[in-house]
Amino acid sequence: MSAMDLVAARTELHRIAEEVVSPARVAATGNEIALEARPGGWGTPPFPGGGEVRVEGAELVTVAADGGETRAPIDVDPQAAQAIADFFALVWDVLGELGSPAPTHLWPEHFDVATEIGRATYGGSPGDETHDEPYLYVSVWDEVGDDPLWNATAFRGAELPAPVDRKAALTFFARCRAKLES
Repeated sequence: MSAMDLVAARTELHRIAEEVVSPARVAATGNEIALEARPGGWGTPPFPGGGEVRVEGAELVTVAADGGETRAPIDVDPQAAQAIADFFALVWDVLGELGSPAPTHLWPEHFDVATEIGRATYGGSPGDETHDEPYLYVSVWDEVGDDPLWNATAFRGAELPAPVDRKAALTFFARCRAKLES
């Protein structure tokens, strides 16, 4: 899988999150846009009354209220789609372990997984306009000092480029949290 495959997959999956999956949740709930990491991918939580829409690898899966399922291929590199799903799963799991009082969501408009702790947003992105590769971040709402920890250039906060494993992610988030709480 090349970096170009990852960027192309991320771009297409982001479009699907914004234009297909999240609107399906809004239609089912009336207002909820947030998505979640799911086994093998990401998608809506189950709808009230049944059904869901999700992405598994390089397939769009629609489950009707009666349990009937349709699958449609997505024109992305399957390895790149799986790498994004794996990254979302890692971030989802690690953020859950941080013990945030706020829920963790996959936000379709940014195509990232994030939660709030104190006056900061903790999350992970599979890449964006300023990052070709996935990264973890802590976006701080208030001013931060001149500490080299706060190394982000596109926002106020800290970022850690991927690849990261569970231990590195937990260490990064814990270090940022300790600095903000001191």
